[in-house]
Amino acid sequence: MSRRIAIVEDEPAIRANYADVLARQGYVVAAYDNRAAALAAFRTRLPDLALIDIGLGDDVDGGFALCRDLRALSPTVPILFLTARDSDFDVVAGLRIGADDYLTKDVSLPHLLARVAALLRRGDLVGARASATGDEVITRGKLALDEKRLLALWEGKRVDLTLTEFWMVHALARFPGHVKDRDSLMRDARIVVDDSTVTSHVKRIRRKFLAVDPAFDRIETVYGMGYRWDAGVA
Repeated sequence: MSRRIAIVEDEPAIRANYADVLARQGYVVAAYDNRAAALAAFRTRLPDLALIDIGLGDDVDGGFALCRDLRALSPTVPILFLTARDSDFDVVAGLRIGADDYLTKDVSLPHLLARVAALLRRGDLVGARASATGDEVITRGKLALDEKRLLALWEGKRVDLTLTEFWMVHALARFPGHVKDRDSLMRDARIVVDDSTVTSHVKRIRRKFLAVDPAFDRIETVYGMGYRWDAGVA
């Protein structure tokens, strides 16, 4: 079945161009020019991936609000910001509210398509990977990761991780005590981003676990090297 991609972009020519490129790759494309129309559609049917611009007409941060709306509907639908805004503030803000990736509109079409395919492929690999290993749930002390349902639990309480965040935690917790540098963490989590973006994701992951357990301290920063999941018993 063809994957359904939602494009939320207020400029008609840009919206049509991206829709055409994605349709030529075999995707089913649903295009929207404003937050309200997109959100109404998402409440009826979730896309397999959403490409969202930040500025939507007069709503200069409408894309950020829509990202929050979509995250409330689903913690795992891949969200990719595609925008002209390239400041570090906007990139970090986009990741903090739950986006999986952030690209600017000067990105080449092959690069865009590769990032879209990578995000979709992660979801596709979940079932196959769990079936092949027979290890659908990984337990590390208080942590439980259900690969099949992309569900993270801490002391039995759900931690609402995005797709990218889930696989980053999985990459760390799979081998407790082993240091993951940023390159290996990106490879295992199947993302291609810069170092600052990895740092932003890790900070957001920590905040989500701390919201469930204020004493959470399992993700350690190994300065100059990367990160590791504390191999302690708890």
